[in-house]
Amino acid sequence: MKPRGCFSNVTCGGMALILLLALTACGGPPKWVKQGSGAFNEKDTKAFYGVGSVTGVKNEPLAWDTAENRARAEIAKTFETYTGYLMRDYAASTTAGDFTRNTEEQNVERAIKTVTTTTLSGVRPIERYKDEKTSTYYVLTKLNLEEMKNNLEQAKELNAQVRDFVRKNADKLFERLEKEEDKRANH
Repeated sequence: MKPRGCFSNVTCGGMALILLLALTACGGPPKWVKQGSGAFNEKDTKAFYGVGSVTGVKNEPLAWDTAENRARAEIAKTFETYTGYLMRDYAASTTAGDFTRNTEEQNVERAIKTVTTTTLSGVRPIERYKDEKTSTYYVLTKLNLEEMKNNLEQAKELNAQVRDFVRKNADKLFERLEKEEDKRANH
């Protein structure tokens, strides 16, 4: 016997799916959307998290990529950010003639420039969420502290290897360059 109000098994399944989606949508955004970016200690794992978002982009793959890139930038800002700040303030009061007319003027300008440049290895997206009401895409990225330490050690070793290679081969490369320049000059 079919449940009341269902016309076929397919319709009942479709209605159940719609009901499930409606209940899920009512739950609101995940906790991480509201928590935002930062360094957190979760279940004995220290990590850096970045939340990125974008609104108003119709191209869905582009929106997801943009939100992910912004989430990565949030982690990068945790490590290194340069902020330049300039504020100019001008005020004047002028009285003319019989001191009954007073003219005042003021101008305030502010400029802020923030730059972050850093290379981070191991940052990966771990969750995605789309707010259907506002068409806002959210991506949560994570950089595990232990993975970051390992990557830094590997980078130090690699940099030492590159430095040693350049030292050993710099003279040889310079001599080859001189020979090539001599060939060009003699032709």
